[in-house]
Amino acid sequence: MAIKFQYNKTALQELNRQLKIRQRALPTLKNKESALRVEVKKAKGQAVAREEALARRMADYERMARLWKEFDPGLVEVEEVQIKSRKIAGIQVPVLEGISFQTRPFSLFSRPHWYADGIAILKELAQIAIEKQFFVRMMELLDQARKKTTQKVNLYEKVQIPGYEEAILKIKRFLEDEENLSKAAQKIVKKRQAAAQQKSDRP
Repeated sequence: MAIKFQYNKTALQELNRQLKIRQRALPTLKNKESALRVEVKKAKGQAVAREEALARRMADYERMARLWKEFDPGLVEVEEVQIKSRKIAGIQVPVLEGISFQTRPFSLFSRPHWYADGIAILKELAQIAIEKQFFVRMMELLDQARKKTTQKVNLYEKVQIPGYEEAILKIKRFLEDEENLSKAAQKIVKKRQAAAQQKSDRP
């Protein structure tokens, strides 16, 4: 990214100001990136753990596959998912507070005795699946923020800071050259004035 600037002291001051802002912000951005990386890993670990737990539970209940054909899954439904929002490494993410289930009434006499267990199993599976979705969403949000932060770190570290430093150096050299030329020109003028004075002093 080419930084536009003019060869004067005002531009030099502005570039120095912009450079200092980025140099001060860079360590904070790097810390944020590092914290987000850790949080993404944690959320991913939690999502994978829920995925594995769900797979284990489903395998456990596979032996009951014949019985599940008799079960009415419409007896249980998720009534409400309570969500709160919290900041993780400066990013707002949804956090699962709790899940309310609604169980339709059924006759204990006309249904098999294991129906109550079936309802508890369905609630447990739904709970694990919903928790997994929350951790996946958290991971996605945190990873998006991490990518943006990484881009900003790279922009500051590899493009803008070196660009500002180079522009500042160019202006300083230009101003030094200008000053040296001005001094040289003054010396020449003084020499000419002195020579002219000597000529005029001669009889």
